[in-house]
Amino acid sequence: MTLRLVVDGDQWRSHLRSLSAAMPGLVPVAKGNGYGFGIGLLTKESAALGVGTLAVGTYPELAASASFPGSRLVLTPWRPFTDARTDDPGVVHTVSRLDDLATLAARGHRPRVVVEVLTSMRRHGIAPDRLAAVGPLLDGVRFEGWTVHLPLVGDTTAEAASLLARARLVRPGPAWVSHVPVTRLGEIGGEVHLRVGTGLWLGVPEALRVRSTVLDVHHLPPGTPFGYRQRSLRRSATLLVLSGGTSHGIAMTAPTPASSLRQRGVAAADGGLQALGRARSPFVVGGHRTWFAEPPHMQCSMVLSPSGAPVPSPGDEVDVRVRHTTTLVDQVVLG
Repeated sequence: MTLRLVVDGDQWRSHLRSLSAAMPGLVPVAKGNGYGFGIGLLTKESAALGVGTLAVGTYPELAASASFPGSRLVLTPWRPFTDARTDDPGVVHTVSRLDDLATLAARGHRPRVVVEVLTSMRRHGIAPDRLAAVGPLLDGVRFEGWTVHLPLVGDTTAEAASLLARARLVRPGPAWVSHVPVTRLGEIGGEVHLRVGTGLWLGVPEALRVRSTVLDVHHLPPGTPFGYRQRSLRRSATLLVLSGGTSHGIAMTAPTPASSLRQRGVAAADGGLQALGRARSPFVVGGHRTWFAEPPHMQCSMVLSPSGAPVPSPGDEVDVRVRHTTTLVDQVVLG
């Protein structure tokens, strides 16, 4: 009665090993829901790969990754109001403001830091024209290098190379980057650490299947009310009650980027259908996507069995097509 992530362990781990071998300096990223696997499992797999550093998203995630034997880099920039130790020699802090770097430098115990340079992402970072002010502050910390976080479009390699060259004039050091093709890391030069999350953990989608358990099956004559809102249908239908609901992230979608005409068309079509009370579900029965009978509940969903498809029985499992980064499964099964 659970929502499960079933993993072909041999295929998945083969991908992890081959990617790690192709990327000297690889820094696996384990953040959020652990890309659907959980941070604890990704911590163990990262340790098995033998990498020296694991990246987590936030300071609270350090607890879930505590078993990692090497260094742990926190991607969210440190702030003075952050409730976190800065004297742990195993933790590397990201610093993205001059005032914060000055505060850490004044603490006396020389915390480990990487300094973030502002990119065209415009999220965190010290502006390139202010990098000269970083130099005098670095003597008060253990400087681990420069970091940039890049957008997903454009020539990210050229932007990274330009910014890091400018930063290394202030103080030579390793580069910590994301979203740069492996084949172009040489253009950055020097020691480079590539942070990888999605491409590492989700790089072989055919090895990953999310499965839902069929909890109940109800055959509804025309006009039979059902669900919280007591809707009814003009035709007979088969109602399936499946494990997986809003607490798992089912139907809790992020805004679409809608950057192409096709994406905009799909978004408009989905919005139009929802305005008419119809919404596609991620559950797949007999090879067909199903329709929600009503909005999903907290831990289960009610969907309509596709016409002509074999009707499953309670205890059977069906596939669920979801974004792994927004789904919280009850169980991960490594085959």
